[in-house]
Amino acid sequence: MKLFIASDIHGSAEYCRKLVDAFFLEQAETLVLLGDLLYGGSQADHVDIILMLNRIADRILCVRGNCDTDSDQAAFNFPMPIQQCLFDLGHTFFLTHGHIYSETCPPTLEIGDVLITGHTHIPAWRKNSRFLYLNPGSVSRPRGGSAHSYMTYENGTFQWKTIEGTVFYTYSISKNQ
Repeated sequence: MKLFIASDIHGSAEYCRKLVDAFFLEQAETLVLLGDLLYGGSQADHVDIILMLNRIADRILCVRGNCDTDSDQAAFNFPMPIQQCLFDLGHTFFLTHGHIYSETCPPTLEIGDVLITGHTHIPAWRKNSRFLYLNPGSVSRPRGGSAHSYMTYENGTFQWKTIEGTVFYTYSISKNQ
């Protein structure tokens, strides 16, 4: 299974369109969104984003960010849990936006678990003694000199890519356990 993981669209229809285009080019099965979908941008941008994402709602797994509201949830045809989502692909993945649980304030994780957050708008890949911390960066508002970015996961390997699809970092779970 190939995952496409992105965060922090922040109301940019332009970058949401680039994200959806990249998702289809990657041929991923699931689009994982780590929150902050609509905050920022114009009302027209919000309508465009809602239409774009609702067209592929059956392929989206989303967690709610600190800027996402109940009204935002009502506009989308996919669920947006309040804080986090867990799933297992050989490793337990804990998905959250990053404003409650983070690398420095993690949830209870087992050795070898993977914590994936957005929120900081800065790509990250750090392993500590208990878990692997990952962040895809931001689709529309990168910080810290980083690129507009996302990451993919397939067969134990994460890749961080610019929104244009250029790989700038690769991390293999099996090689770095």
